[in-house]
Amino acid sequence: MNTNHDPLASITRRHFFGRCGFGLGSLALASLADERLRAADDGSGGGIRPGHSPAKAKSVIFLFMAGGPSQLELFDWKPRLAQLHGQPIPESFVAGKRFAFMDSSFKNHATLLGPKRPFARHGQSGAWVSDLMPHTAGIVDELAFVKSCRTNLFNHAPAKLFMNTGSGQFGRPSMGAWVTYGIGSESRDLPGFVVLQSGPRGPRGGAVNWGSGFLPTSYQGVPLRGSGDPILDLSSPEGIDAARQRRAIDAIRDLNLGRSVETGDPEILTRIASYEMAYRMQSSAPELMDLRRETDATLGQYGCERDRPSFARNCLLARRLVERGTRFVQLYHTNWDSHGGPGETLEDDFPARCREVDQGCAALVRDLRARGLLDSTLVVWGGEFGRTPMGEARDKTGRNHHIDAFTMWFAGGGVRGGQTIGETDELGFNSVADTAHVHDLHATMLHLLGLDHLRLTFRFQGRDYRLTDVEGEVLKKLLG
Repeated sequence: MNTNHDPLASITRRHFFGRCGFGLGSLALASLADERLRAADDGSGGGIRPGHSPAKAKSVIFLFMAGGPSQLELFDWKPRLAQLHGQPIPESFVAGKRFAFMDSSFKNHATLLGPKRPFARHGQSGAWVSDLMPHTAGIVDELAFVKSCRTNLFNHAPAKLFMNTGSGQFGRPSMGAWVTYGIGSESRDLPGFVVLQSGPRGPRGGAVNWGSGFLPTSYQGVPLRGSGDPILDLSSPEGIDAARQRRAIDAIRDLNLGRSVETGDPEILTRIASYEMAYRMQSSAPELMDLRRETDATLGQYGCERDRPSFARNCLLARRLVERGTRFVQLYHTNWDSHGGPGETLEDDFPARCREVDQGCAALVRDLRARGLLDSTLVVWGGEFGRTPMGEARDKTGRNHHIDAFTMWFAGGGVRGGQTIGETDELGFNSVADTAHVHDLHATMLHLLGLDHLRLTFRFQGRDYRLTDVEGEVLKKLLG
């Protein structure tokens, strides 16, 4: 754009060079400013950067079931638990263990609760799936079930934070932020890390689950809304055309560049990148959310409507995002908490959650496969923890939070499907083979993206941090 007669650009030049002084010094500072801007992140994830090794996956879709879905009603069939229904759990299992809601679970002499649903084997792999997930049962040969997952924290908000950032402390970068920091994004017109939400409320802990922590803020997740403007205030105000807005953004850019040269503050460059990304998203985001070009057959496969927000619609949007080069897409769906109180019963509410997600998850995997995207897209399904084999003394049937054994599944992106990894004891209480701690899951996901979790570090307050803290091993059995 020719800005020789643009009053905003003229004001900016006078401001910038007036503060820096004319002559060689000012030219050097202007050159440094332009160099810094070129090196700065563009708001999408900074373009493509090489990883530490060849990658199997180019992108991640993390289907996060917020609240802790019960593996004992879904994927971890325990006939012995069914036989011992109503009997006290042996003291050897619970001695020294810590649980949430101790009063409702253990002071009332919690007894074993048998599975509430019938199970059957499916596919050539013979994977166990309950009748609550009929669509997922149809894709089990694409999936790798990990039944021996473990975590550290037993309350929702800290456990979500731990699953997403590798720490229960605020201020650490989320996995999506680490990934886009490590290898950038292929999309210039959409963020490298996008968050989609569904369910009655947002996940406990909120935005810290997709924050950038001490990494530059350009790497944080960008939540897109299901209706209206994808992002609040994305549309231009009435009377402001594209040319006028471009001039304003250019003027603000130059002012910020001058300030960046003076202070050396990298967050100023992030601010510039955010303005640029927001400008580009005024056209790219509405196009992303517009499903009019999707066929009726595709919408029927996902079980969604073009304009009605739902988890299934978010699954379709996730496919569209990875098609457009977004690196990390995270879908949150609430509420999977199942204590047995109002809105949290295994009899009524848990089946409703399953119906809300089952078809969309299966359709996503099938659709990615049909479009040639599954081999390069890692799909992950799971929550922050699992559920105990003991029932809770509530109004109806429920289970308590459990950190020692829960199930997640993985598909595509270098994962060998059609297998089950890990094993729990006969009651489903403890992982007894191929235990997969959250740090191991993170290390494996980074490995599939071509990132070495030991080398993906960021120095902050005098020490090098990483997603896996000081632990984590790649789960080699998961790899294709």
